[in-house]
Amino acid sequence: MKTLVVYIVLSISHFAVAQNEELFDRLRAIDNNGITFYNIDGVDFSKQTLDLDFTDKNLKKAYRMYGIKKKDKKKQDPAIHFTNYSIQKEELLKGGLKAINSYYFVKNKKGGIDAFSFGYYDTNDIDLEHTMISLILNDTIPERCYSSIQIDTINFVGREIALGGNCNWMNINNIQCPYYGQMNWSVHKTKESADQSIQQQFRITKLKKGGKVVSEEEVSILFEEVPTIAKKVKYDFTGATAIMASMSGGKNLTIYYVSEKIRNHYVSCVLSFWNNDTINPSGLPPLLEKVMKESN
Repeated sequence: MKTLVVYIVLSISHFAVAQNEELFDRLRAIDNNGITFYNIDGVDFSKQTLDLDFTDKNLKKAYRMYGIKKKDKKKQDPAIHFTNYSIQKEELLKGGLKAINSYYFVKNKKGGIDAFSFGYYDTNDIDLEHTMISLILNDTIPERCYSSIQIDTINFVGREIALGGNCNWMNINNIQCPYYGQMNWSVHKTKESADQSIQQQFRITKLKKGGKVVSEEEVSILFEEVPTIAKKVKYDFTGATAIMASMSGGKNLTIYYVSEKIRNHYVSCVLSFWNNDTINPSGLPPLLEKVMKESN
């Protein structure tokens, strides 16, 4: 019986390790000025270690830093094995889209405050929140998940892409190269999750003020050499926004929304460029050319 118990414990341990390895394959992170930004399964979140002891007085300061009001309900989450308070806020946007933010203020191992912020549209993932907070607070995120703040080369779903030094992180897994294009991406556990992510991003595009979608169509592309279908959208700016856009020379965007399985990972990706970017004979700017091309 003792041997059987040991075998079961070891099996559970190996299963947990395998699950974490799958998760780490989807997770990317960047440290920037004391805040760590993360992306996984289409979810952006962050962790900031505040220079404050975990006291009631200091928690009030932390809440104000994150826009938490006195009326916002605060509760302790027993699933997190550290003293904590959690808050969830929801906002209904135009078009029926719901923005959800989850906040956790946790007493870390040094007795200070670690603030976590998760952002979603429509539905949140509490299990993911619990898992990520536990892994982070226990310092178990491997170095391979982290990207350098300096962009010379990026890890794009397991492939190293050289970019030089002319590009900037706009967010985690969101890179912009002046006059060469922009793209954001996320690695997902399922194809359904990847599909949902690009559908939400398209809905957000349509809700933006000062512009409008003037055309949309499905086109055949090669995405990382995999044949697939992308939604291709033309987006024009109007009014004051058009004036602001024209200051940088651009007045309209071409945007591709892609969801596909590449290198055994489900990926959502949004790629875009301005009308005044450097457009090569392929019809794409240099950044986009590195991962896709339209097929005839």
